[in-house]
Amino acid sequence: MAEQHYDLIVIGGGSGGLSVAERAARYGARCALIEAGRLGGTCVNVGCVPKKIMWYAAHLAHALDDAAGYGFRLDYFGFDWRKLQVARDAFVHNINEWYLSYLADAGVELIRGFGRFVDAHELEVNGNRYTADHIVIATGGRPQVPKLPGAEFGVTSDGFFELQSCPPRAAIVGSGYIAVELAGMLHALGSEVTLLVRKDQVLRPFDALLREQLMERLQEDGVTVLTRTQVRAVARLANGTLSLHCEGQTSPLPVNTLIWAIGRAPNTDALNLAAAGVTMNPNGSIPTDPFQNTSIPGVYAIGDVTERLHLTPVAIAAGRRLADRLFGGQPERCLSYENIATVVFSHPPIGAVGLTEEEARNQFGSAVKVYQTQFRPMYHAFTTRQPQTAMKLVCVGPEEKIVGCHLIGEGADEILQGFAVAIRMGAAKRDFDDTVAIHPTSAEELVTMR
Repeated sequence: MAEQHYDLIVIGGGSGGLSVAERAARYGARCALIEAGRLGGTCVNVGCVPKKIMWYAAHLAHALDDAAGYGFRLDYFGFDWRKLQVARDAFVHNINEWYLSYLADAGVELIRGFGRFVDAHELEVNGNRYTADHIVIATGGRPQVPKLPGAEFGVTSDGFFELQSCPPRAAIVGSGYIAVELAGMLHALGSEVTLLVRKDQVLRPFDALLREQLMERLQEDGVTVLTRTQVRAVARLANGTLSLHCEGQTSPLPVNTLIWAIGRAPNTDALNLAAAGVTMNPNGSIPTDPFQNTSIPGVYAIGDVTERLHLTPVAIAAGRRLADRLFGGQPERCLSYENIATVVFSHPPIGAVGLTEEEARNQFGSAVKVYQTQFRPMYHAFTTRQPQTAMKLVCVGPEEKIVGCHLIGEGADEILQGFAVAIRMGAAKRDFDDTVAIHPTSAEELVTMR
């Protein structure tokens, strides 16, 4: 079959790939997008979107527990996991279908299949050849499973969304975003949860305040956290129960469901990058410069396949800026990776932007000043649960420029967005001090800290 030529071909139909293709097409570029699976990538199908739906369900479970303190009498309430699952999956399917229109409306051709490089400007999909002046690699990542006996009896975060019921007993192995989020959700929805952490704390890249507070909240809520614990083997018993044999534990841990949340690997192994000459890191990720260029001119990488922040809005922003640069007449357009806000949908949620206190002290030394507060939010004045909210501002220099903001507590996920804008604009502590507080809220503590 004759080759087909495009101005831009994107490999991968996740958030980043969809965004760069759509933006480039709007500029008039002839674009194609290669994807074998469901459109939307990890975020839409087995990540942010279905995860947030499950988080809302867990949040409602907590609210039902709290209702009695406010005078509500709840004689009975039940939870239908299967009903929620069906509704959640239908919601995701509608987004998949919407993306078909999204591409069609923009004039992007969708090529179904797996793309692999023939050379730096030619791809093969299902035996057909396609060439392009510009090729963007946006193939994302996949959950990792450890190489140990019986590891196949566990599931990954992808498998979590295939569970047909809430497991009575669940073990989650990991300490990052996914591990703590799934631990909170499953516990709130009725599971007896054990979180197995390889080192001493969860969320190691985050500020110490957030790590310590979340560890306390998890344990206070009833999640069993086993630190310095590694699974060495998994066995399936005759009754279907899994038996986890862990280093440092005298007896096996019996669970119904085991979830591996030990990290993600970039989807590059099937791309035949060697044919294009694209350099890879030892872990399979693709190094890029600030403009998303790989080692080969005309080949770019965005999103989770790179070594940069693995966040959906980051992939979208990087993709759109790349299209602006290539086809929108903005040759210096690129994404700044500084002061990007992030949220962990734990229970309670965590929000962070900028430098941790440790990072700031390593960079600025004695010029760092920290403001910190911890309090019981008003919502919990009448509840049996008494989680604390904690906040920290990391400031630098005589002008006390704010270089880091760290929150844990009810509403932290929503509070952070506006403050992230202020910090990105260079706000100093005096700017926060001069802002009139909204009372009574938890957010007001950020502008009244002394």
